[in-house]
Amino acid sequence: MNDIAEENENQKMNTETLENKEVSSPEITGDETMEELLDIYESSLKKFEEGQVVTGTVISVGRDTVLVDVGYKSEGQISIHEFIDEEGNVNVNVNDQFEVMIEVWDEEEETVLLSHEKAKKVKVWDAIKEIYDADGTIEGVITSRVKGGFSVDIGLLGFLPGSQADLRPIRNMDEMVNKTYTFKILKYNKKRNNIVLSRRVLLEAERAELRSTTLEAIEDGKVMEGIVKNITEYGVFVDLGGVDGLLHITDISWGRVKHPSELFTVGDKINVKILSFDFEKERVSLGMKQLTPDPWTTAVEKYPVKSKITGKVVSLTDYGAFIELEEGVEGLIHVSEMSWTRKIRHPSQMVTVGEEVEAVVLDLKPENRRISLGIKQTVDNPWEVISQKYPVGTIIEGKIKNITEFGLFIGIDDDIDGLVHISDISWTKRIKHPSEVYKKNDIIQAVVLDIDKSNERFSLGIKQTQADPWESVAQRYEVGKEISGVITNLTDFGVFVELEEGIEGLVHVSEISKENVKSPKEHYKIGETITAKVMNINSDERRIGLSIKRLEEDDDDKYLEEFAKNMKPATSSFGEILRTNIQEQIEANKLQGSNDEGKNDSEEADK
Repeated sequence: MNDIAEENENQKMNTETLENKEVSSPEITGDETMEELLDIYESSLKKFEEGQVVTGTVISVGRDTVLVDVGYKSEGQISIHEFIDEEGNVNVNVNDQFEVMIEVWDEEEETVLLSHEKAKKVKVWDAIKEIYDADGTIEGVITSRVKGGFSVDIGLLGFLPGSQADLRPIRNMDEMVNKTYTFKILKYNKKRNNIVLSRRVLLEAERAELRSTTLEAIEDGKVMEGIVKNITEYGVFVDLGGVDGLLHITDISWGRVKHPSELFTVGDKINVKILSFDFEKERVSLGMKQLTPDPWTTAVEKYPVKSKITGKVVSLTDYGAFIELEEGVEGLIHVSEMSWTRKIRHPSQMVTVGEEVEAVVLDLKPENRRISLGIKQTVDNPWEVISQKYPVGTIIEGKIKNITEFGLFIGIDDDIDGLVHISDISWTKRIKHPSEVYKKNDIIQAVVLDIDKSNERFSLGIKQTQADPWESVAQRYEVGKEISGVITNLTDFGVFVELEEGIEGLVHVSEISKENVKSPKEHYKIGETITAKVMNINSDERRIGLSIKRLEEDDDDKYLEEFAKNMKPATSSFGEILRTNIQEQIEANKLQGSNDEGKNDSEEADK
């Protein structure tokens, strides 16, 4: 209700103002000349055309309208909205003068509707026509992105197609919003309220002019400033001023460059050297590393053979690590030059990318741009002093690091491993695999058997820490002695009997019985205890020959000897003959046993 009352009050004030305007029409004092009277009359009847632009003066500012005196008997009205800014402030004051356009002029109703905004647009359209006709330019602010391009404020809203915004496609179009640029008017249509702008036309003109100047200035070997225009995996395109040149990746740095984007971004200003220029094709090859001397020219003086250097690991391959000594100079540490003792399968076992390492220069070939380096040479070769530290016969103690089917690897020191071959684990036990006796990380003692520095081999023995039981077996088991043992194995050629732990004897099949035995398995079982006679001992070949048959024969001989011994003196020739035959039989049995012993021994050795 308050708003309606206030509006009525404003209308009442406007009516009073109009009435006062009529009252305040030019007065005639009587002193005017005829010509002056005619002017007064004509001014009171001044007419306007709709669409005409005139100058007016603000005489009052209301809530909804602004009254403007344009020299007519009735003031014109402008909507207050034309003077309200984005923050809601009214930007108009009494006595302000500006141009307005007659929107509606009703002489009968004495109503004049004006527009300040439309007056401004009329002026802008006039300016646009003048600029277009004169092939000129206009400044504007890109206000927003629209479909296909941008909206530009040049007093009116114009359209800037995306293809006309720059010389090349724009990756981030938002970067251009709210920025002021100069444009060319491509076309306009006032009736359709359509204006098409271009920035590219101006840039192409500038580029053409700059290109001509640049082409005249380009020459081989010249250093020029350019702007990075585009980046690819194989190089950088540089704008030298209307002329593009290629800075190839191999000409960026004397050092290693994985991708140009590591060093440059579009828009960077860089100095480059003209390497070559094809005037007809307008192709320019550029170089940046050529601005500094080639570091390989002084490599011989800086990195002499056998000298120690420090560098950064920049790359790893299956066969080694590349070390950067300085920009443009890299050396290779082959995997074989990384450790005296360890077998390095990949350089990552020793170094990592980015790590600073110390190495020794092994070889240098500047003409091939190659430097061979070694890490292991920074320390003494442990194989050179190992024989002095651990002479043959020394007993060492170490941890089992690895177990294989052929032996044990024992950690000594300085990453040197000693090998205990499976044959050197025990004097007496038959070991099929070392894991039967030991496990990884067991601490054991062993004797140094041999050190081969040239082949980097360290031989150890566990059994050598104790005396060989076979050396004294002849004293423990005399030939002819009767012994007992447990059957450990049965074969077609005989019976193996364990006399003590690790010491076995063989009863050959021919020594089992006087009768013909085809297979020992028919008569014995493993684990059974038997008694036999020691026939022979060969400590070198670790063999003991046993016989069961000899025990039976010995029993027969004893019986015969006892019988012959107890015989009464012969009273006849027959008795004497019998005694003699018994003695001869005993001697024959002994001789036969000796022969059979040697024969069985030979057969056993062959088997």
